[in-house]
Amino acid sequence: MVLENLSDSLKESMRRLFKGVLIDPKLIGDLVSDIKKSLIASDVNIELATKLAESIRKRALAEKASKTLTAREHTVNIVYEELVKFLGSEFEPIKIEAQPTKILLVGLFGSGKTTTAGKLAKYYKKQGLKVCLVQTDTWRPAAYEQLSQLAAKVNVPFYGIRDEKDPIKILKKFEPDFSRFNVVIVDSAGRDALNRELTEEIKRVREFLKPHESLLVLSGDIGQGALKQAQAFQSTANVTGMIISKLDGTAKGGGAISACAATGAKVKFIGVGEHIDDFEEYKPKNFVSRLLGMGDLETLLQKAQGAIKKDEAEKLAKKVLKGDMNLEDLYKQLESLQKMGPLSQIMNMIPGMGMAKIPKELLETQGEKMKFWKFVIQSMTSEEKEHPEIINSKRIARIAKGSGRPESDVRELIKQYNQMKKMMKTLGNAKQMQKLQKMFGGKLPPGLGI
Repeated sequence: MVLENLSDSLKESMRRLFKGVLIDPKLIGDLVSDIKKSLIASDVNIELATKLAESIRKRALAEKASKTLTAREHTVNIVYEELVKFLGSEFEPIKIEAQPTKILLVGLFGSGKTTTAGKLAKYYKKQGLKVCLVQTDTWRPAAYEQLSQLAAKVNVPFYGIRDEKDPIKILKKFEPDFSRFNVVIVDSAGRDALNRELTEEIKRVREFLKPHESLLVLSGDIGQGALKQAQAFQSTANVTGMIISKLDGTAKGGGAISACAATGAKVKFIGVGEHIDDFEEYKPKNFVSRLLGMGDLETLLQKAQGAIKKDEAEKLAKKVLKGDMNLEDLYKQLESLQKMGPLSQIMNMIPGMGMAKIPKELLETQGEKMKFWKFVIQSMTSEEKEHPEIINSKRIARIAKGSGRPESDVRELIKQYNQMKKMMKTLGNAKQMQKLQKMFGGKLPPGLGI
């Protein structure tokens, strides 16, 4: 989970709010105090954290709840709105209009700039765009090899000159090829600090390349030093936006995101894990919703669309909601879930599940079980997959032997399947469908209409 510690603290604050008997000044005071402590613990600047807490306190005490919301719901809504405002307000996507659209990545050593270049290339390639990666980092010895390997992994063209010390010579040599692409991503050199030498090099690269976007890559573990670094790059390198890297469960990260918001710079993307696909657009509303345990259906659906073909999703959705799902369908679901990322991340995007106190260790264990369940299903006959009710003790023993798993795994899979089928059948009734439709703003997403 992104900003795991901050998220856990904020969720606990929300739980205490809902447990309170009366929404009074004391409860509001305790709430804003908890939020302030949580933010500071996540490396948010003390002054910024105090300002946010005070905004929440003033609004919660002065505003009256509307007829459609309870006092608690109104208070939660205030916390949500103020956090969204604090962490960037509106999402502003990068427009890919010019051909090529040139994106220059800048940042210091250790910020994850080169890895981010690979992730960004994969992100745009998945959208069906023609992308290439260009190496102009002539300082770090392994920069050429690293970006070359990432380009091969993502399967996009790579341009660079090994051992060349002048980045402009590299750009001049390959510039005629750039017009073939929709997106050209240029990885620049970094330093230990933003000094005159680095500033001059970035200026030279910018003047020659004329990038449409110059994105500063900041590491999520930079802490409160992020504010000073963001301000320095913005004033000297004409930065148009930010990418926060390494924003996984171990990073505090609050300093990096709040620093960007404080400078007025827009965070465009966030790196949420080590894998090449652990990269997403930064949408403050969705991000805060996840932090507070309210889910993030939009990002969940985007991940789902990338993991399963539309026509397959529509067929599976109809079968699932009618209660006709068999073990072959479950197998497809398991494959899709594994493509979407760790189970803990997926659960946190489902509305309501983020607030459930499910131990992280349990989710990790469940994620491992899902891998083993695939082996179990693969060891079944077509008839057993289609009609799991015929699986008896003798068949369980054969399936366990064929999959290399204990019989208890086979029994647990069948038990989980029966529970899931029952739950989905309940979900498929009219009343539940109405609730689901309301959750999606009056319109079901593609594939869920029966």
